[in-house]
Amino acid sequence: MKKILLVCDLGMSTSLMVKKMLESAKVRGIDAEICAKSVRDYKTCAADFDVALLGPQIRYKLPECEKIAQEHGKKIACIDMMAYGTMKGDKVLDQALALIEEA
Repeated sequence: MKKILLVCDLGMSTSLMVKKMLESAKVRGIDAEICAKSVRDYKTCAADFDVALLGPQIRYKLPECEKIAQEHGKKIACIDMMAYGTMKGDKVLDQALALIEEA
């Protein structure tokens, strides 16, 4: 099972993206757990996920989150802004899966 975390300011704006990604994973036969959390929760849950993607609206928090990810041997990146803005769950899922494979 792939465990993917989407991180946003309050953990709410990414909920629709989570739904779109889960739909894409189901269609593709990918066993995935995908959820959204606030950036404040990231420090305590980073170790529980294979990879994290930061919402583009908080990309300025990437350096801070990268330090946390490194402490746990995890990958983190910003969600592609175009894919996020157009709610392309399949593209964001591909981004997450590519990061997992890099690890």
